[in-house]
Amino acid sequence: MKDQAGTFHEAVADVPEQPEPAPSAPATPDPERPDSAETPPEEPEGRAGMFRSLHNHNFRLYTAGQVVSNTGTWMQRIAQDWLVLDLAHGSGTALGITTGLQFLPMLLFGLWGGVIADRYSKRRLLMLTQVAMGVLALVLGLLVISGTAQVWHVYVLAFGLGVATVVDNPARQSFVVEMVGRRDLPNAIALNSATFNGARLLGPAVAGVLIALIGTGPVFLVNAASFGAVLFGIYAMRTDELRQAAPVKRAKGQLREGLRYVRGRRDLMLVLILIGFLATFGMNFSTTVALVAKQVFHTDASAFGLASSMLALGALGGALLAARRVARPRLRLLVAMGLAFGVLEVLTGLMPTYWSFLALLVPTGIAMMTIMTAANASVQLGVAPEMRGRVMALYMLVFLGTNPLGAPAVGWLAEHFGARASLVLGGLVSVVAALAVGALALRWRTDEQKGTADEHGAVRPALARLRRARAAER
Repeated sequence: MKDQAGTFHEAVADVPEQPEPAPSAPATPDPERPDSAETPPEEPEGRAGMFRSLHNHNFRLYTAGQVVSNTGTWMQRIAQDWLVLDLAHGSGTALGITTGLQFLPMLLFGLWGGVIADRYSKRRLLMLTQVAMGVLALVLGLLVISGTAQVWHVYVLAFGLGVATVVDNPARQSFVVEMVGRRDLPNAIALNSATFNGARLLGPAVAGVLIALIGTGPVFLVNAASFGAVLFGIYAMRTDELRQAAPVKRAKGQLREGLRYVRGRRDLMLVLILIGFLATFGMNFSTTVALVAKQVFHTDASAFGLASSMLALGALGGALLAARRVARPRLRLLVAMGLAFGVLEVLTGLMPTYWSFLALLVPTGIAMMTIMTAANASVQLGVAPEMRGRVMALYMLVFLGTNPLGAPAVGWLAEHFGARASLVLGGLVSVVAALAVGALALRWRTDEQKGTADEHGAVRPALARLRRARAAER
């Protein structure tokens, strides 16, 4: 049993990661250095510490802008939901349509966003998407203040925001490595997640106060103004310090090329499979936490807000812990955290009291954020620069685009089997997915070792025959 466990552990740690060289860069990977075919020249050793990426001038500007903009974005999320419920007289269907329209472009066009991100300057693309998002928020705010806003206006603007996100997501994800380089990428991703979750704690609270005092319209205007902070940060960057990848020239079949690239990379496929299952079934906390808080513990809106804050607090802690990571995360970390996340989610769904439910949301948030940041860093550090936009578009499609599929399923489950069942089943699916990915890694590594042994076995008789032939000639 000990040997089997050790073999499983090694397989998950060392699943084949030899990158398939991109068609435009026909390099031969070194088996001893998995990313050798695609890794740029070594950079100076990065600084140690939780906040080491902030020593980078460009990333510091970017992060400051993100703190402001993410807070505005979370404020708009609350204000938009409140506005829809107000305009549609409390219709949950209208709220669901709004959310669906915002995610629909990701499902329809998400992969094309990656193609665009690889073709053009990511810095310029981000400036365009920030302007577009700011204009959409401004229009919605003016409609509300003028008293002319209708539900269909929100639908159209939510869809427009989703279209902008199609390009923004892969460009933003791929731009981080251009600012900080490969060595500090895991740290930068974790700090990005920390700012996002910090804004998740602050934004809704500020929005609630502003909505109560002055209504939803000004909240949208505040969010529109917040994009100015990101625009200033990107504009003020020292462009000569950016590690910009050469834009990929326009050509036919680039989308299929990206899909083939991922299909030929077992290490990337395993990460995407695991994240796909966890995101679809295990990370629907906006639905599951609300259902458990309301239906099981019969809490009011403020208590539900506290539950969301506890989850965000755990996620913030997980992001800060992940900021200490330096190397590319191994698959064994993803599998281990997937198991931990699933078990914690099951236990959270079984908690007998509201306070014990709240307490377990914190470690659940830590595990969730650890696996999210590790998966993101693992994918970004394992791809060729000219493929990063397309691969990250696929990653974001798997991570975000599956939400419209999982959320209705979780809601149906809660309606027919109880709110607790939605959390318990989500956790169980996460556990099974982590175990399956670990088993698949073990199988692939065993097959690879067997293939290597067969090659050696075929070489030895051939060498023996060659020696005998040479001896006979003498």
